Amino acid sequence: MNQKQHVVIIGGGIIGTACAHFLTEANFQVTVVEKGSFAEGCSTGNCGLVCPSHVLPLAEPGAILNALKSMFQRNSPFRIKPRLDVSLWSWFAAFAKHCNKKDMLAAGHAIQPLLAQSLTDYCQLVESNVVDCEYQQQGLLFAYKSAAAFESYAATNELLRNTFNEPAERYVGAELNELEPALKENLAGGWYYHEDAHLRPDKLLASWRKSLTDKGCTFLENQTVNDFQKNNDSAVAVRTSTSEISADHFVVATGATSPEWAAWLGFPIPIQPGKGYSLTMPRPQTCPKIPMILPETRVAVTPMESAYRLGSTMEFVGYDDSISDERLRLLTDGVQDYLIEPVTSPIERKWFGWRPMTSDGLPIIDRSKILNNVWLAAGHNMLGLSMAPATGRLVTDLITGRSPSVDPRPYAHRR
Repeated sequence: MNQKQHVVIIGGGIIGTACAHFLTEANFQVTVVEKGSFAEGCSTGNCGLVCPSHVLPLAEPGAILNALKSMFQRNSPFRIKPRLDVSLWSWFAAFAKHCNKKDMLAAGHAIQPLLAQSLTDYCQLVESNVVDCEYQQQGLLFAYKSAAAFESYAATNELLRNTFNEPAERYVGAELNELEPALKENLAGGWYYHEDAHLRPDKLLASWRKSLTDKGCTFLENQTVNDFQKNNDSAVAVRTSTSEISADHFVVATGATSPEWAAWLGFPIPIQPGKGYSLTMPRPQTCPKIPMILPETRVAVTPMESAYRLGSTMEFVGYDDSISDERLRLLTDGVQDYLIEPVTSPIERKWFGWRPMTSDGLPIIDRSKILNNVWLAAGHNMLGLSMAPATGRLVTDLITGRSPSVDPRPYAHRR
């Protein structure tokens, strides 16, 4: 019997775990190496949305003007901390170039296959009992207080309907409260996407890890990978803080910290950390049944089976690991005008994570230009959870050389 080929995955978040799953299914021996605790990065405290409706990137017409305005608004949900940082301003220059309709639509067409495939994959993972994660397909509701803001979304909805076949249903007045009784009355209206789903991220990752461990996958925590040992144009091992691990293939799935691998990959990795926050608390008595996004305050509301989570905001403040109570207040303040019971106590967890933001909104899924058996899978912006299964499937396709499940060209480092 031929010995299984070995793959080392650097990074124990949602992308690394999804890669581990599909590589294990393809009969590889897999080792996941995580520099901290498994799933404690951006993967665990996010809002748990699996949202095929989110096909449009952050870079859209008008976005750069709003970003520049936020530099002077300390309490803006979208905040940039002005500082001398060449990589940050280079990133924003590239971001500005992508803030046009042509690039927005091109990114949307590249984002959509990953979202659609991942939704299908999550359904299969749940149905086959691979994961146990409070998965529910209740849709996603965009709720508005202002009539002007509500009506202005109609143009976006038409674009999503006509270009991406992702229409929302319009709700106003009593029909909105009938759809979601946890909302206050007299809101302007809502747009409801039927297909979206949600889950509890920490339970997803814990159950997925157990399933993979049962199938022979190895998880190594608190081990920093320092570099590769190479032979000509291939990597043969990684050197960690405690050992050396030989393998046939390697996947770098380190999220927002991926730029530190640029020298080994042979191309720049223009990812900036977009800091997001969440608060987890007990479910209110009048708890929403449908996850919501409140665009006017940029807050997401997720009613999980065992908890209730408020999340969002976006800060470009570098690799800052502090938790700002001021930013957390934006979450609790941002839901007050929308929900009958907006917050509960006690707060079970205050959390932040660094989203791996690319200037065009697309992940980078590509082979190293220096080491022909090293791959990068990072830069999923705010959609890592929503894109993870399809990313893991695609990485496995590329390593095995089989026909890819989605066209990989839009995710190349040079695009």
